[in-house]
Amino acid sequence: MASPSNPADRRRSERVMLRMRLTVIAEDTERKRQQVEALTQIVNAHGGLMKMQMELHVGQPMLLVNPQNKVEQSCRVVRVEDTAEGDFAVAFEFDTPNPKFWPVVFPPEDWHAPAPGPSQRTAH
Repeated sequence: MASPSNPADRRRSERVMLRMRLTVIAEDTERKRQQVEALTQIVNAHGGLMKMQMELHVGQPMLLVNPQNKVEQSCRVVRVEDTAEGDFAVAFEFDTPNPKFWPVVFPPEDWHAPAPGPSQRTAH
């Protein structure tokens, strides 16, 4: 668990579980430009984690494309792991933070609103 006393353990932005198809454009091991589909697992304003069939390497640049709105985002690979299913779990980081790339709203870090109780509800 991240602790405020150790800044290296803290995430730069809130993580959100999001399963979303992306198009990944990157070079394969033979340095040929490939376009493959990936499925996100977890995302945040700075990047995320996705599963895909293509093997990539740490530091490799790639372009992500949201197939719904065709928005593109350049990023780089920060970690690659083999999965039990035979594909790859690829952690990536955007070249510049872009929370608007994802179809979610990232709440402020200090926003931990309790569920409304009887005294907090308002009638209109």
